[in-house]
Amino acid sequence: MQAWIYTLIPAAAAIAGAAVAVNLRPGPILVSAIQHFAAGVVFAAAAGEILPDLKHAGSIWATLFGGSFGVAAMLGLRSLERRVSGPVGLLSVTGIDILVDGLVLGIAFAAGAKAGILLTVALTIEVLFLGLTVASELGAGGASKRWVVGLTAVLVLLLPLGALLGGPVGSLPPAFQGGFLAFGLIALLYLVTEELLVEAHETEDRPWVTAMFFAGFLLLLLLDEAVS
Repeated sequence: MQAWIYTLIPAAAAIAGAAVAVNLRPGPILVSAIQHFAAGVVFAAAAGEILPDLKHAGSIWATLFGGSFGVAAMLGLRSLERRVSGPVGLLSVTGIDILVDGLVLGIAFAAGAKAGILLTVALTIEVLFLGLTVASELGAGGASKRWVVGLTAVLVLLLPLGALLGGPVGSLPPAFQGGFLAFGLIALLYLVTEELLVEAHETEDRPWVTAMFFAGFLLLLLLDEAVS
């Protein structure tokens, strides 16, 4: 099955998250718990699936160039996040995030079906949070519920687009695949360390909330063992 079809799962989660957020806005503690959990799942996918495939790609230079491009791209995204503001800025940055998520998912499926399926689980939780965030911000600005959910649905169409862009990676030579895997790994680590966990710690730390990171990490490990 083609990678873009799997993106319909996180896309549906984002739309569901938006529908929930416009009717019942989650509190900061719950949002922090979701962010911790999503960070743990994404980190496990990066460390358990993308990193081993990258280590076996066998090209130091491809890893260096792909990883360096990933760092530059993520720092550029961070700079954009700081410069833009308002609904247009929020939608622009979120759209880039979702496009990169789709690209990474396409790259993961190019590495193997198992890696792609597990990353689908990880990104489903992460994109669910994005749907909650976008809907909450737009709803607070006075936009109608239907408009907010509809706009979120249009935004998540960037997921299958990104997956289609990443899909052809599987037909490239191993060295080039390694470069793309390095880019995907950096993008996932940036998502965990500079977005999910940073925002999660904006609220007061609570032991059970912190434990959600490890719960997410262990969940993906168990899923990995189950599908092996």
